[in-house]
Amino acid sequence: MVSRMSPITHCGAIILAAGKSARIGLPKQLLRFAGKTLLQHTIDAAKGANVQAILLVLGANKELIISQTDLKGIHVIENQDWQTGMASSIVSGISALEDVDPLADGALLMVCDQPFVTSALLNELIAAQQKSRKPFAASKYDDILGVPALFHKSIFDELIGLKGDHGARKIIERYGENVAFVDFPEGSIDIDTMSEYEKLK
Repeated sequence: MVSRMSPITHCGAIILAAGKSARIGLPKQLLRFAGKTLLQHTIDAAKGANVQAILLVLGANKELIISQTDLKGIHVIENQDWQTGMASSIVSGISALEDVDPLADGALLMVCDQPFVTSALLNELIAAQQKSRKPFAASKYDDILGVPALFHKSIFDELIGLKGDHGARKIIERYGENVAFVDFPEGSIDIDTMSEYEKLK
C-alpha cells in the first residue's frame, strides 16, 4: 500500500555538519574543492533550491567553521551532543526547524561532504515528492536510497526518535515502496578519508 501525503510546498533544508571528521584529522567541512569549501558548496546548493529556510547544524570545530563560511541567511544550530552520532544532529535540526519555520511541511536533509550536490538535484527531489505524494523523496546511488532526501512533516516524529549513529537511511529503508527517488550516481562520492579527498582533487 503506497501512502499518499500532501505535496510538500514549504520545506526547510537542514545541513548536517556537526561531526569531528576523525578519520581525516581536520574539519572536512573546510576542505576546498573547485574554489570553495565542501560546506560552502552544500550551502550554496541549498540557497539555489526552492526551500524557505536553511539550517546548518554544527558541533565540533563550530567557531572555526563559522569564521570561514558565508552564513548570510543561514540559521546556525548548535548540537551539543554531536559526539553521540548522526542522529543527534538530525534531532537538533528537525526540532529547530519547527521553531524557525512553523509552516514547514517538509525537511530536506543534507550532509556537507557530497561535493556534487546541486540546486537542480534538490529541486528534483521536491518535484518528485510533489508528483508522487509519497512520504519521502531520496537520492539513489550504488543501489541504495540516501541523502539528500526530503521528508514529509508526518515523518518528523520518527526522525526525532533516532538515536546514536543511525541516520535517516534507517527510516527510508523501512518504508520500501513509499519512497520516491531521483537518480544521483555522484552521490556515492563523499569524503571520509584523506585518500578520498585526494582522488576528488
